Amino acid sequence: MKQYKYLGLVIALYITMQLVSDITAGKIIQLFVFPVSVTVLYFPITYIISDVLTEVYGYAKARSVVWMVLFSSIIAGLVYQLVISLPPAVGFPNNDAYTTVLGSVPRILLGGWIAVWVGGILNDYVLAKMKVWTKGKYLWTRTIGSTIVGEFANTVLFYTIALYSVLPNNLLINSILAGWLIKVVVEIVFTPVTYAVVGKLKKLENEDFYDKDTDFNPFVIKTS
Repeated sequence: MKQYKYLGLVIALYITMQLVSDITAGKIIQLFVFPVSVTVLYFPITYIISDVLTEVYGYAKARSVVWMVLFSSIIAGLVYQLVISLPPAVGFPNNDAYTTVLGSVPRILLGGWIAVWVGGILNDYVLAKMKVWTKGKYLWTRTIGSTIVGEFANTVLFYTIALYSVLPNNLLINSILAGWLIKVVVEIVFTPVTYAVVGKLKKLENEDFYDKDTDFNPFVIKTS
């Protein structure tokens, strides 16, 4: 199997951004008139990384990374629950703060796990298919097109699971639409960066994978 120099670094960055998003997703900020998760400001970076993975290394490797991200997130979530369940030492004053932050994680993590997996798989599938259809041309169409599909699924699933009954239904819908739009805008703004990274990686890795004969079964974890 071909060995890549920078694949591990890309995967590490992807997992890092996901874990950061997991633990901070419960903070709701006011963006214009909508309450949205603070992660709308940086979670789209995971989709940019996913685009790079699929464009350079192919759907199978990107799919395996989605599974890695999911497993890492689940392990982290279980550790969070262990942390809040252990009694604090006598004199430790910050246990309530840990419980408040980490204690809200289970529902948010569940939403995140489902949303990340579904959104990630859809993003990678759409980009891989569009690359074959466009014969490798018009990279921007597939990075933005795949993000529109993947982020829509991600945002609807996450907000519905994590914030249903927390926000009024009309506000929840508006927040979903606002969050989705912001994520797509971030993708568009970062398109020049995506072009630069993809172009550089293709040269460094001597790889530009086309998924012409790929098994697109999302439940396959192996990379080939």
